[in-house]
Amino acid sequence: MKHTALIALSLLFSPLVSLASDISSARESELLNLLKHDCGSCHGLSLKGGLGPALTPDVLQQKPIEYISATILYGRSGTPMPPWRPFMSEAEANWLAQRIKEGVQ
Repeated sequence: MKHTALIALSLLFSPLVSLASDISSARESELLNLLKHDCGSCHGLSLKGGLGPALTPDVLQQKPIEYISATILYGRSGTPMPPWRPFMSEAEANWLAQRIKEGVQ
């Protein structure tokens, strides 16, 4: 039920996910650094799992970008996953979600 609500919330706030963005290369580097260090502190430095679940392409294969992006932006209630909305835009979360799904670290 939580997963369905998260997807519905993401679709409400993001009718069209734009993967093409105006994100600067410097900001992309910052986001990848955040992925490695901040996300990696819970999901493992290679994102193969830890306190949080694995974020590998095989695990995320069936998850839509909107779902991953909404999880990044709004966190997961009842888990240690915090909302990153105060620190990044929707476009940045979409970009990061795409990189995670592709396995780019």
